[in-house]
Amino acid sequence: MTVYDPADVKSSSESWVADQARRYEESNGTEGTDMKGAPCLLLDYQGYRTGEWRRTVLIYGRDGEDFLVVASKGGAPEHPQWFRGLLAYPEVHVRVLGERFTARAEPLTPEEKSEVWADLVEIWPPYADYQKSTDREIPVVRLTRV
Repeated sequence: MTVYDPADVKSSSESWVADQARRYEESNGTEGTDMKGAPCLLLDYQGYRTGEWRRTVLIYGRDGEDFLVVASKGGAPEHPQWFRGLLAYPEVHVRVLGERFTARAEPLTPEEKSEVWADLVEIWPPYADYQKSTDREIPVVRLTRV
């Protein structure tokens, strides 16, 4: 496990994600905070093989005080890297707008997912198509402040 320093976190290899994360971070959460109107957060997580800190941008929903993120990867047949990372290292760092905090990441059970899925699809309608286009069950992850 490596020591967390937000300045040393590696951004996504996807250029558009890295660009949005950079804008979000450099503006202290005033730019790059949405995707076509859907709210976004920054998730700093450890890589499941290396333990190195990495950053991605994710659309989020809320469940009370908790944040919910969807490991859709656009409906790809495999889980996104960040999801595999948080399974290995569930302590993550989150930035929502100007606020940064440590959280515990926990995948929802199928029953828990069914309770929030419609709300998440309302925030980002393509999630419904993503789920239809893959055989894997797309996970929803709860981020709870610690």
